[in-house]
Amino acid sequence: MRGLLDARHSLDPIFMADLAKPKKKEQQKVEEITTCPECGSDHIQSDYERGEMVCETCGLVLDDAFIDQGPEWRAFDSEQREKRARVGAPMTYTIHDKGLSTMIGWKNKDSYGKSIPTRNRAQLYRLRKWQRRIRVSNATERNLAFALSELDRMASGMGLPRNVRETAAMVYRRAVTKNLIRGRSIEGVAAAALYAACRQCDVPRTLDEIADASRVSRKEIGRTYRFIARELKLKLMPTAPQDYIPRFCSELKLSGDVQAKTVDILKQAADRELTSGRGPTGVAAAAIYIASILSGERRTQREVAEVAGVTEVTIRNRYKELAERLDIDIVL
Repeated sequence: MRGLLDARHSLDPIFMADLAKPKKKEQQKVEEITTCPECGSDHIQSDYERGEMVCETCGLVLDDAFIDQGPEWRAFDSEQREKRARVGAPMTYTIHDKGLSTMIGWKNKDSYGKSIPTRNRAQLYRLRKWQRRIRVSNATERNLAFALSELDRMASGMGLPRNVRETAAMVYRRAVTKNLIRGRSIEGVAAAALYAACRQCDVPRTLDEIADASRVSRKEIGRTYRFIARELKLKLMPTAPQDYIPRFCSELKLSGDVQAKTVDILKQAADRELTSGRGPTGVAAAAIYIASILSGERRTQREVAEVAGVTEVTIRNRYKELAERLDIDIVL
């Protein structure tokens, strides 16, 4: 009996250690599931209403007790969302201090929503002024504050999405860190960073469009972009004509059929190596012109040229070449 008790007591630490270890099933639940164990697919869909994680390919339920990490409240408009949210704005690279500092609002109201008396408004004005000054403490921050506001102005004027602005701000910050700004204008480097970000995010814009939105010449933007791309080792692929098709077709108010036909023409042209060594905007414009005629939604060469930012002569040369080499009959 004593021997059995001694053996039990000697095994106690092992039992305790075993209990302390998480079970294999629990470990799998804790880890984030990225692939389906049944078919190996990575198309995993999270259904928050049912609390399930399902593989879209084979339909296997990977987790039936999925936790919704979102807020417990609902909002039906932007005003409700602002009132019910209990956190501040997310961190962003488009502000020189990444949006982490505080700002004194321009409304003359206190925390209860009551209007601040007139005798205290002068004091609040001084507080706002000093708060703005304190946010920018040295020359680097002053440079960033001016450049990022310039970036935001250009991106807003061109209607670029949020991810392009964030990427451009990141490129500019890296240029500042490597001291590439010295001897160059802030506007020029900011415009070059925006051009690089557009290409990185597959939302290409031409140098002429960037030059129109900024206060810098096309030549300077191109020169600064090449320098930044070399120094920061930005590996950017050449822009393809297909990247311009959705924007050009949208501005010309063409249907989805024309867009699909244009992509098909460009695919055939790429297979026969007709796009290499030619400007992507010119090739894209010529393909749109051909597709618009074939689909019965004809646009004139001048209309297409104005949208694409190329000359009518370029469109004529490119569309004749494409039509001849791809055996496309165009009835003018």
